[in-house]
Amino acid sequence: MSLFRFFALLLASMSLTVLIACSTQPPDTASAPTTAPSPQSSTMSSMNHSGKPKININTAILSQLDKFEAQLGVPALSNKIQASRPYGKPEELVSKNVITQAQFDQIKEMVTVEDIALTGEAKDVDYMTKLGLMKGHLLVARELLDLQKPAQAEPHIGHPVEEIYADVEDQLQERNVKEFKTTLIALQDLVRAGAKDTAKVNTEFKTSMKAVDDAIAALPEAQRQSPTFVLQVINGLLDTANSEYGAAIANGKITQAIEYQDSRGFVAYANTLYSGVSAQVEKDAPETHKDIQQTMAELTKVWPAPLPPATPIKTPTQVSQLIKTVEIGTQKAVKTS
Repeated sequence: MSLFRFFALLLASMSLTVLIACSTQPPDTASAPTTAPSPQSSTMSSMNHSGKPKININTAILSQLDKFEAQLGVPALSNKIQASRPYGKPEELVSKNVITQAQFDQIKEMVTVEDIALTGEAKDVDYMTKLGLMKGHLLVARELLDLQKPAQAEPHIGHPVEEIYADVEDQLQERNVKEFKTTLIALQDLVRAGAKDTAKVNTEFKTSMKAVDDAIAALPEAQRQSPTFVLQVINGLLDTANSEYGAAIANGKITQAIEYQDSRGFVAYANTLYSGVSAQVEKDAPETHKDIQQTMAELTKVWPAPLPPATPIKTPTQVSQLIKTVEIGTQKAVKTS
């Protein structure tokens, strides 16, 4: 598929958010809204005035609900919204005392209770992005296990089991992917118990990672190697990393290690994906490839280690700007192709 087609897909597909988050503190007030594009619903009635898909408060996972938390600066709002389901209409966020009317007025253009259907390539991008989030979680969990930090590793194994798997389960069945939730649960149980049997943990970890890789392999190889497809997945991962990083920081400090680690894992896997298509992007648009590569390298410096630094390397606004630069880079690649 040509990079020209990617531009068309980008314009029609903005703002997939997925993932996996815990209860968070209010983000840094300097945090900028996420802007990286990702697959969009084909249900136009579920779009807001900015052209981005609304968030279904009945079905959205915590990382999607984190958009409201970041917008309003209300601690643990994602969990509060989830706990008060179901909603018959968006206004029940107020009548159920989840937020105030004034707060609702700030986010009402982002809220829906309508189902959002994905079709075609947007559905495939959604599928691989969610599996990519699983990969990101497992990557950072592996690092924490290597540091003898099983208590910190456990949530990053738990989130794929408790949230992402349920959200992608129907697609796994449609694509005839062998069930692997029990595999993830087995790994989570071992780590939750303290990861005392290192050999067994390592075996279960490899099995879990392979299961995710096999699920990704259910997509056609040509699609998985297509820059236009992979760049959409990368933008979805970076969009989620942006939200998680903003949620990790409050008052200029990293107050939520889990969100910091989430974003580290997602950026790490985004880098892995880009390395797989970078040669083709470089061939089609060498200067743009250089810009994207340099920006990704700069972005990676924000997470120097699995354990958060005493002081953030960059502010959420600076991270948002870097992620926006990657998005612009993909658009430049199209214009020069």
